[in-house]
Amino acid sequence: MSEAEDDRPARFAAAIGVRFKDFGILRTALTHRSVLHHWAAAGLVPSGIQSNERLEFLGDAVLGAIAADDLYHRFPDADEGDLTRRRVALVRAETLVRWARAIDLGDYLYLGQGERVTEGARDRMLAGAFEAVVGAIALDRGQREARRFVRPFLAQGIPEAAAPAETNPKGLLQEILQERFRRSPAYHVRGIDGPDHARVFTVEATLDTRVLGEGRGVSKREAEQHAAQAALAALAADPPPPPAPSFSSGASRRKRARGKARA
Repeated sequence: MSEAEDDRPARFAAAIGVRFKDFGILRTALTHRSVLHHWAAAGLVPSGIQSNERLEFLGDAVLGAIAADDLYHRFPDADEGDLTRRRVALVRAETLVRWARAIDLGDYLYLGQGERVTEGARDRMLAGAFEAVVGAIALDRGQREARRFVRPFLAQGIPEAAAPAETNPKGLLQEILQERFRRSPAYHVRGIDGPDHARVFTVEATLDTRVLGEGRGVSKREAEQHAAQAALAALAADPPPPPAPSFSSGASRRKRARGKARA
């Protein structure tokens, strides 16, 4: 039995407790793009097979919608900005990687030669694969089954998502801007006042050319945190329009720069 025709999807479906009608959809969810060239060279590619990127796109939307609905009902007093913060914290890339590892998803992926799911940056493929699995479940079994699969994972992350924004405003601002605009904030020192032994830094947090917030502190780090806090308040009151798209040739299609900026 060739790698492209083995029973991996059936074994994975049994492991996660989902009864698929069409294992071809699940096979696609488990297929990383790196393996397609390997299969093609070996003459193993089944007709019409694709990588999991389209299902990843679908699963991202399904997962976000389920998380939003869950948070909406769990936190009836939270405003739009707080719910957005909680949702971003709940389904960020690092969390998806952890969930994927909990179900041994990496053991079932079809990967190209030389590709391995490691503890390093390339384990981000797990985050995309988890989303692709969610998309496959929604496509094959419907939203209700996708919700049944996802909700236990969401319940695990609720305490973290409920943590106050003040704990790391820089990390939260990074997450929100990546989620909304696929951009990262920048911080610029606009002034340093006072004597050498008692300096006060003024820092601006910006998105492209727009100043989102300004902060002051006795260190650059503290001023950046205050600037991020001010930016979060401004975003909640007046969200900016999407920035103009970047056409740099080195840009990747995605993502997963949802990881937290280190404070």
